Formats: sequence, structure tokens, C-alpha cells
Amino acid sequence: MSKRLRSSDVCADCSGPDPSWASVNRGTFICDECCSVHRSLGRHISQVRHLKHTPWPPTLLQMVETLYNNGANSIWEHSLLDPASIMSGRRKANPQDKVHPNKAEFIRAKYQMLAFVHRLPCRDDDSVTAKDLSKQLHSSVRTGNLETCLRLLSLGAQANFFHPEKGSTPLHVASKAGQILQAELLAVYGADPGTQDSSGKTPVDYARQGGHHELAERLVEIQYELTDRLAFYLCGRKPDHKNGQHFIIPQMADSSLDVSELAKAAKKKLQSLSNHLFEELAMDVYDEVDRRETDAVWLATQNHSTLVTETTVVPFLPVNPEYSSTRNQGRQKLARFNAHEFATLVIDILSDAKRRQQSSPLSRSKDNVELILRTVSNQHSTESQDNDQPDYDSVASDEDTDMETRASKANRQKSLDSDLSDGPVTVQEFMEVKSALVASEAKIQQLMKVNNNLSDELRIMQKKLLGNDAN
Repeated sequence: MSKRLRSSDVCADCSGPDPSWASVNRGTFICDECCSVHRSLGRHISQVRHLKHTPWPPTLLQMVETLYNNGANSIWEHSLLDPASIMSGRRKANPQDKVHPNKAEFIRAKYQMLAFVHRLPCRDDDSVTAKDLSKQLHSSVRTGNLETCLRLLSLGAQANFFHPEKGSTPLHVASKAGQILQAELLAVYGADPGTQDSSGKTPVDYARQGGHHELAERLVEIQYELTDRLAFYLCGRKPDHKNGQHFIIPQMADSSLDVSELAKAAKKKLQSLSNHLFEELAMDVYDEVDRRETDAVWLATQNHSTLVTETTVVPFLPVNPEYSSTRNQGRQKLARFNAHEFATLVIDILSDAKRRQQSSPLSRSKDNVELILRTVSNQHSTESQDNDQPDYDSVASDEDTDMETRASKANRQKSLDSDLSDGPVTVQEFMEVKSALVASEAKIQQLMKVNNNLSDELRIMQKKLLGNDAN
């Protein structure tokens, strides 16, 4: 952590002392009790990290600190600052309030319902409003005023907005200006470091061109954040992007067993997923990794004598209303995977992500669907309002531009599905095959153990027989 929390730091939600967690996308520090509610909301609402016991990219932590110190919380509590709100009985939670229902209800209203955020006057065309806000964001990121940009994002500005006149995205502008903290904020809200501008250059290109080497390196890390996080979860190492190593594929100790027909079938199912569905599965597994790692930190840092675990546990991924019921069910089933099962799934995803990139390199065009190496936060832009989703397992996309019509998106999805050699394969089908594979591996291990025992008994009998013959 780049700084020691000051004694004046308080929880953004209840004003309790010594907050030990941060909500990255909200730019606030929060206490343990309020964090338990944030975690139950899901990463699409609040992305939490422990301030001391979670690894932080230095500039990401600096971004959150800057927002907190510059009053980012007033964005989420705007109407509560009005004296009239006191007269109406509306107030924020306080440290003495119970977690449930008092703090929980307040936090849900504040971040999930955005009940206290400043509202713009109603307009006939909301898309025009979002476009205007996005243009303001495009201009604002060249400065260091983070809270202004967070306010625009909270009102609906799109981090991946492609300015039709300027021919670039906000991340291009921030990278050209060397604004690394703005780049961190944009990435949290879904900005893609691989997007090309009208000249064919990416934000990484502009950062390098301007001599902003730290920013360029950080943008590359963001681009590979998903696969880096999965690899680090299994083996505690990250690829050396500076030297061109972009993947680490951990190996299971019993990988020799992974030759059964079920293993081959599971991998074939995974490989037959369209890029779109593979991206969804990888993002869901990333969320499950984050849930498991945050659980471990949570259990290690709580005072169990004073905190009731039953009211703060997050047993599986919370429902994201932007996803279909099928996808939400599949996401929750990930929690049932034991360590071995989950590790094999992660390794399969890492292997196939590498295969897909090598077989069809990323073109980095705006309409490119092979986005598996894009920053995972693209799915967590809390203000995304893309309602034109397919019925099956769609993911809210920040890639949409003004030029992309509903027809073109439908055609793109149709072309993706036509690539499947064995017909459409759902994430749930893949998971079922993977579960069957794990059961098969367990039986194989049991049979091998029995076989080893029989072999030992046979050797003992042979020794006795040879001993009798010698006599």
C-alpha cells in the first residue's frame, strides 16, 4: 500500500473509523461491515479490495486514494448533502446501525439504485444525453481532475466512447496526455487499451510515443489482466510482458490422467465455444477467482468474535440482472467446484485463450469480437445500459458505437454461432462435461490405487513362493 491510512479516514457509507477496504469503481474507503454488504452486491456494482492484504497495482491504489481524498463520495450522496434531505428524514447510515437491515438498505440504495446521485433533467432521447456526457468525458480526461470524470461516468458517460469527430476514445486522449490515473479510472469502467483510433493507433501506442513508459506498461498489464489473474491464482506468478511473455499455463500434478475420452470431450466443448461465449465463461471464472480470493482475505482479517459470519458470507457469485438466468445459474455453480475441479477449468481456459490468440491474432479493431485479453472490467461498467442483448447468455458490451445498428450486431452474433463445428455449446453443457470428467478422474485414481495394492500383494506372494522353493 502506498500510504498509511490517516486517522481522519472514515468509512464512506457509515462514517466508521479506520476503513480497511476500498470500493475501486466507486472511489471510496469502507469498513468491514459495510464491505460485507458491498460484496453481496456483486462486482458489477462494487469492486472491493482490502487496502493492506490484497496486492495493488500502485497507480490503481493512487487513483482510488485521489478520488477518496477529493470527495468522490459526494457523487454517490449528492442529494443527502441538501439540508432539505434532513427535513425529509433521509440520512446516511452511522457506525451504530445494524448491518441488516439498516446499513444494507442504505448501501443498496446508494450504489445499486443510485438513489442519491444528481439526476440530469429528463430528455426525450437518453442516447443523446449519454453521447453528450461521453463527449465531455473525452475532453475532461486530458486533465487530472478525476472526480469530474467519475461524476460523468456515474451519469452515464461511456468509457469506450468513440468520438466521431475526433476519431478516438477517452483512453487515447488520456494516454496521449500521460494521465495515468485517468487511464486507471477509464479501465475500471471498461476502456479497452487495444482499441484503434482513426489513425490505427492504440492508447498503448500513444503512451509510448509520448515517452509515458510507465503508463504504456500498465496499459499492457490491463490488456492481459484476465489471464494474468487466473495464472497468478494457481501458481503465484505473472507473465513477463516486457519481454514478450504474455501467458503462463500452470500444470496439474496429475496431468497424466487428463487423457481420457471425457477429458478430450471437455476440451473439445471448450474449443468449440464461439469467441463471444468463451469470453463470457472466462469472465465468469475471473469473477469466481476474485470471490474466492476475497473470501480468503475476508476470513483472515475478521474478528470472528464480534462479526457474525452467517450474515456476511458470500457463498457464490451474486446475480447480475444484466445476464440471463442461464448464465447466472452457471456462474453460481462455479462455487460448487472443489479446488481440483476449479483448477482444471482455469488451466483449460488459459490454454485455450493462448490457442485462440495464436491461431487468430487480435486485430484490435472496434468491431473485433476476440476480446478475451481485454481488461475484465469491461463487463463491470455499472452504468452500461445495453438492452439489445440476445436471449442466451449475453454480456453487456461497451464496444457499441453510434454506427453499429441492431441488425449488424445480430449478424455478427449469427456469424459467431456459425463457426461452431458441433452446433451451439452452452457454458452449462461444458461445465457438466467437466464435472463428469472430474468424476471419471476420481474413479481412475481409485482403480490405480486398487491396482497398486494388488501389485504389492502379488509381489509379496511371489517372494513367499520363491522362499518356499529355495527351502
